[in-house]
Amino acid sequence: MNSTSAVVGESVHLRDDAQVIGLVGLAHGISHFSHLLLPPLFPIFMSEFGLSFSQLGLLVTLFFVISGSGQMLGGFVVDRVGARPVLFLSLICFALAAACAATAQGYAGLLACAALAGLGNAPFHPVDYSILNQRVSSPRLGYAFSAHALSGNLGWALTPLWLVTWSGWFDWRVAYWAAVGLYATVFLVLYLNRQCLRTEVVVRSTQPDAEHELAFLRLPVVWWCFAYFFLSTMTLSVVQSFGPSILTAVHGVDLKSASLTLTAYMLCSASGVLLGGFVAAKMSAYSERVVAVAMASGALILLAVATGWAGALGSMMLLAATGLAIGVGGPSRDMMIKKATPRGATGRVYGTVYSGLDVGFAVSPLLFGVLMDRGWFQLTLSGAAMILMFSVGAALMVGRLTKAR
Repeated sequence: MNSTSAVVGESVHLRDDAQVIGLVGLAHGISHFSHLLLPPLFPIFMSEFGLSFSQLGLLVTLFFVISGSGQMLGGFVVDRVGARPVLFLSLICFALAAACAATAQGYAGLLACAALAGLGNAPFHPVDYSILNQRVSSPRLGYAFSAHALSGNLGWALTPLWLVTWSGWFDWRVAYWAAVGLYATVFLVLYLNRQCLRTEVVVRSTQPDAEHELAFLRLPVVWWCFAYFFLSTMTLSVVQSFGPSILTAVHGVDLKSASLTLTAYMLCSASGVLLGGFVAAKMSAYSERVVAVAMASGALILLAVATGWAGALGSMMLLAATGLAIGVGGPSRDMMIKKATPRGATGRVYGTVYSGLDVGFAVSPLLFGVLMDRGWFQLTLSGAAMILMFSVGAALMVGRLTKAR
């Protein structure tokens, strides 16, 4: 493939675009696989090492703190050295994390696993979007962002199945050694196709009047992008963390059915992402409006769930439909961020704004956990719906500032 023409965004053959999209999707899926490297086997760790829920929760917090803070720094590294070497180092961190879990003799080993996994996950969004924005032709970027989001959902879905299945066949340590093998396989596939993952490094001027590499932080649009991710992720965290518990407490839904509702939410979200790819490709000029409509629809549906008027079955169906509405806005969200990003600052901007995801995941359970502890279950969902509505304003502001610039 002519990499130069691909880098500058000229039209390329469908096969070339598809190959890049597939490889980046594979990488993104394995990063989401790593988000859940420990939680599916928490019950085993409690039994094996005598750990408490608080200690297990700290593992998740450690992962997202390192991932969130490292994501901002990772963006600078990607802009300086290119996305490909950072991607390979991340995969090595994931393999080391799984090896730490496989050999853990106590809590310290699990902490090391969480830290290494968080470090590996940190630069993934700057890496992925630098590659996609440089190597995929403009007319297919909407589809590329759709496939990227979908692969992340599939990575989330694979982890519990992978770990539980291997643990059932052998034991939990073998499950983690199998994960090491999975990371090694993905590394090999990406390395053999490394020519598709090369990105151009923008050489920064050394002249005294050259713009500083931190100048993008002065752009209000960057912080409105950050605010959008922070707010929308807070709502997602509420659904993922407390959705099943709220359905059980308010409607008496059994735990299995409540958990299946969360699975349905993720599947509907994946379906929405697929649909959203076509929407993003056809309405790229209005991406912020697409995002606003999708998030507003999701907020209204979630608010209907909070009222409880639909009963148990209706509430479960509505909660799943929330995932569909939010999923449709996913690819247009990525298109919105692309348009807001200054040339030559892709890694830094994506690293900064996407760290809002990690901050939202870290903060939301702490805030809404207080409401849950008080038994204010419906207020928890109502609050999540209102925060999602605030993200609508953030998306519209991003569009306004991008057009003004």
